[in-house]
Amino acid sequence: MDELQEIRLKRMRDLLAKADSDASSVPVTLTDATFEDFVKNNPLAVVDCWAEWCGPCRMIGPVVEQLAKDFAGKVMFGKLNVDQNPATAARFGIMSIPTLLIVKDGTLVDSIAGAVPRDHIVSKLQPYL
Repeated sequence: MDELQEIRLKRMRDLLAKADSDASSVPVTLTDATFEDFVKNNPLAVVDCWAEWCGPCRMIGPVVEQLAKDFAGKVMFGKLNVDQNPATAARFGIMSIPTLLIVKDGTLVDSIAGAVPRDHIVSKLQPYL
């Protein structure tokens, strides 16, 4: 692991350790290097897999940000740019974006593909709260 990745991992660990209700009310930017720690350190996490050029991703982005506020302290939200982090995208077989990964206790339990309504996302989260 190169020095830059080690610094990023340490920074992510520090941020996760300091997470309080304010910090958990905004999605965390994730990378291939920080994804695993993020899902292991949060009992329930939703990761928005997106790309900058993706129109539907831009549509669901504000929904994810609002959900992060609404579920602060219950669900931790992250954002993973699949163009910049192809290893994680390949690991989960992400073929279309946006894709939301729902991870409970470090294990993928569900996923949602496409720009779906807020209520659909909430209904998928309910069984895990």
